[in-house]
Amino acid sequence: MRLFTAFFLVSAASVLGLPAQAQQAVVNVRGVITAFDGKAIQIKANDGRAVEVALPEGVNVAATKAFSLADIKPGMMLGVTTVVRDDKVVAIDVHPIPPVVKPGLSPYDLQPQSTMTNAVLEASAKAANGDELTLDYKTGTVKVLVPPGTPMSQSVPGSREDLKAGETIYVAARDEGGKLTAVRVQVSKDGVKPTQ
Repeated sequence: MRLFTAFFLVSAASVLGLPAQAQQAVVNVRGVITAFDGKAIQIKANDGRAVEVALPEGVNVAATKAFSLADIKPGMMLGVTTVVRDDKVVAIDVHPIPPVVKPGLSPYDLQPQSTMTNAVLEASAKAANGDELTLDYKTGTVKVLVPPGTPMSQSVPGSREDLKAGETIYVAARDEGGKLTAVRVQVSKDGVKPTQ
């Protein structure tokens, strides 16, 4: 457990603890691995582009484990990506995040017009079309509908051996003049794919 906690905190801090200027230069890459030579990951991105991302030695690789509403408890810190549908805030991804992550609400690129909320779960209740989560992001609260089948996953410690062709990958990378360098990597494991 200590290893997992330390791993996750370092991984999250490497992205979420960056100064504001550095955060603006971080881009998300989602797709399928086509090759990994130990130094760079070749990815066929979801939009069809071929993307190369350098993977420094000091960057840990996270694998992916299943996560569900049954795992969610009041007081847990969650990252919830949402969109607005029919005047309701609807989740399109739910995943646990470390308590050290700064709460907040900001635009996100998982889908057009989506928002990422990093927040503490205040309460959950059954709703007509799923479950409703009440999230406290420090400067406010929001009620989010989680329909059945909403993608969910969690990060667990992985290794570079998990970076195999055909696996699904999510990478947060610094864009340094067109060259991408990974600061966080999460890869599918045993058929469970990163959802964020």
